[in-house]
Amino acid sequence: MTSDRCRVEVLDENDGIRVVLMAGEFDFDNTAPLRQALDPQSEGVRRFVVDVSQVSFADSITLTIMLQAALAQEVVLAGTQPGHLSQLLRLTGADRVFASAPTVAEGRTMDLPPR
Repeated sequence: MTSDRCRVEVLDENDGIRVVLMAGEFDFDNTAPLRQALDPQSEGVRRFVVDVSQVSFADSITLTIMLQAALAQEVVLAGTQPGHLSQLLRLTGADRVFASAPTVAEGRTMDLPPR
């Protein structure tokens, strides 16, 4: 799922873990593909691993979509968080909601505390 400013791609879905790539700028006008990829009602998905290393902008709608997924399933943000995204997470307190992993591979296998 690609637009002229962003790309959302489900890279893998195996063993209840869906790996999602986010790249580019995300705002109110183009978040539908992200909402679909991080659908908390996705059957058989217990964890989302989201590669955020290529996100250049994310707004509050984007954060809301990510938080909605985290209410229902585990969400791990993988890769180096770009400055803007890191600041958004920190300022809103959402950095305490998501687990972080340096790589997608580690995000798939890391142990998370019980919900």
